[in-house]
Amino acid sequence: MENGLPGLAKLLIFAGLLLLFAGLLLWGLHKFPGFKGIPGDMVFKKENFTFYFPLGTSILLSLLLTLFLYLWRKFGG
Repeated sequence: MENGLPGLAKLLIFAGLLLLFAGLLLWGLHKFPGFKGIPGDMVFKKENFTFYFPLGTSILLSLLLTLFLYLWRKFGG
């Protein structure tokens, strides 16, 4: 019976590096003037109402999760 800990360790290391990269990116974004969000994010403003629909962010997260799961199944699982 094979122990699954090395695969889990690879997954945790990869997830940690991904979170570190995302954290550093979010931490440094405020330094760019005029950054309002990812292109594709929509904001609808009326008098007393604001609706924010993060379409671009949702697509980006979907692509990153797809890549993550692909790499996990190819190398970790």
